[in-house]
Amino acid sequence: MGGAVNTDMSTVRTKGRKSNRVANPTIVDNDRNDSATPTYVASELQRLVDSLAQRLGRSVAIDDAHIRILAYSAHVDEVDTARTSSILCRTVPTDLYNHVVDHGASRAHDVFTVPARHEYGMSVDRIGMPIRHGRNLHGYLWLLGSDGPVSDRNVAVLREASCQAALLLHRGSNFGEGIRARERELVRDLVASEEALRFEAADALIEEELVTAGTVTALVVTVDHEYGTPLGDETRQALRTTIEYARRRLPPGRTLTLDRPDHSLLLAVFPPGRQSSIDHSVCELASAMYDRLAVEAPAVGFARACVGIGTTQERLSDAGHSYTEARQAATTGNITGSLGNTVAYSQLGVYALLAKIPRAELAECLHPGVQLLLDPAAKHDELVVTIRAYLDNAADVQRTAQQLHIHRATLYYRLKRVEEITGLDLSDGNDRLSAHLSLKLALLFSGPDHP
Repeated sequence: MGGAVNTDMSTVRTKGRKSNRVANPTIVDNDRNDSATPTYVASELQRLVDSLAQRLGRSVAIDDAHIRILAYSAHVDEVDTARTSSILCRTVPTDLYNHVVDHGASRAHDVFTVPARHEYGMSVDRIGMPIRHGRNLHGYLWLLGSDGPVSDRNVAVLREASCQAALLLHRGSNFGEGIRARERELVRDLVASEEALRFEAADALIEEELVTAGTVTALVVTVDHEYGTPLGDETRQALRTTIEYARRRLPPGRTLTLDRPDHSLLLAVFPPGRQSSIDHSVCELASAMYDRLAVEAPAVGFARACVGIGTTQERLSDAGHSYTEARQAATTGNITGSLGNTVAYSQLGVYALLAKIPRAELAECLHPGVQLLLDPAAKHDELVVTIRAYLDNAADVQRTAQQLHIHRATLYYRLKRVEEITGLDLSDGNDRLSAHLSLKLALLFSGPDHP
């Protein structure tokens, strides 16, 4: 992010990776071999940076789209800790990344400024220029604000250099596209319904060293959207960014990814070990994914998002089972809006059963009396909230009244009205079960905006 120091990169990269592994041996911010910049591209970027620095008479740096340093010019003066940390650790803290994104970096198409934030170690402004090839963002050119204002002539020079860097990084991205295409092909087969395809794909992924053997857990990230419709391009890009961020938090060879029209999939592979340790790591990863997606939300505009977690499978060939569960968990979490931002399949309870019912058939399964209660035109919102709380509290009157902040007499009156409208007898266990299931189904059918 602008500025650099005279340092031996082979030394600082080793130190950066070592310090990350010591901090957390399971989840790390790590360079992946399959996304690394090819050597010839790195050399050309360095030449471009050196030439640009000499031409402008100021410090220059190039980061990738994830704010990881790719090339930088020498600088005789001190630079702030944000740049030093970027060089040493090859990553920037989440707060600093969010600060850059919040100031429009990922949406910029021309020169922009990111103001200093001392608490993040960024003591001077950064002047940035996005590096884009077509619609694809490959990275950023950075100058230090402390080197003085940028003239119109310098902006023109930056635009020219950005185009050169975009071509280089585009070629570099194509370098690994064949490998990524092969991975996508095999992951599609790995989660397919045909058992033979799954076994063949699992064997090929391991034999071709695209992933190591181990237990596998699926994580699916999606946002609330109209059922059966694909997501928009910007939203899908936000999901891809989230998945790639999560991928960098695990060691090489421990993840597989796949983008689908309405969600993105990450398969996390762990060495066989204690399930509690794996569960903890997966939960940490899911939380980090949601946090990163939340950073992208203001730019994209979706209201809700969820990360679903499937159960851990012992064999890679069984990844499809975990994937199906994770997708159900993510979808149900978004629809109900009441299960949290990260939802494990094991948390779904009755929703796991209800979610298996085809969405088109959900409305037909509702008790007719509950349908009358839920009719928006009838405006029984207060009664719906009351009966839902009453049944969720196992018909405990005192607890329900406390939760709703109403007198018990008021609660009894509302329950009587529910019985009159629905024809249900709430003192009958079968009727209570029918009402409770119908209300749960209604959430899956209509979503959390329904009362």
